[in-house]
Amino acid sequence: MTKVFIGGSRRVSRLNADVRRRIDRIIEKRLPVLVGDANGADKAVQRFLHDKGYDRVEVFCAGEECRNNVGGWPVRKVPGNGRNRDFAFYATKDRAMAGEASVGLMIWDGRSVGTVLNVHRLVCQHKKAVVYTVPAETFTELNDEADWPAFIASCPADVRRRIERETSNEEQAARPARQPTLL
Repeated sequence: MTKVFIGGSRRVSRLNADVRRRIDRIIEKRLPVLVGDANGADKAVQRFLHDKGYDRVEVFCAGEECRNNVGGWPVRKVPGNGRNRDFAFYATKDRAMAGEASVGLMIWDGRSVGTVLNVHRLVCQHKKAVVYTVPAETFTELNDEADWPAFIASCPADVRRRIERETSNEEQAARPARQPTLL
């Protein structure tokens, strides 16, 4: 069954009509939704789903405490990476959602590196990602990794550099450690 990872930037606190229509189609199809617990887009999506009375939602949280669960839905607690509640700590739940989802809908403020990393995680797993860029009021569909270079090239240079650094860090962390050779 198709599972939809809906996420986005913390600076996005309202869903416009275009995004609400997309989520309405997800609801109509009764697709399971995976959503994070952050303020911003996650909380706005939760609020929208709750107002619609939608029950096929699972909230992913890093660590033991969930920051937001508007609808009182089932919670998936993902062990955080380290003690600090920093970027890496919360990225663990994002990786879990990208791994479990079949497709993603990301609501992007045009600056958030975390949101774009979720797009990268999805396309690297051969999953479709739809990005709604709030400032441009446009949807972009990335069907696979081949769509990534054009998408990233359209990002502002400073954002692109940060995204490239984080994707490189994530790719290095995912590689198995080299085993010493025995002589």
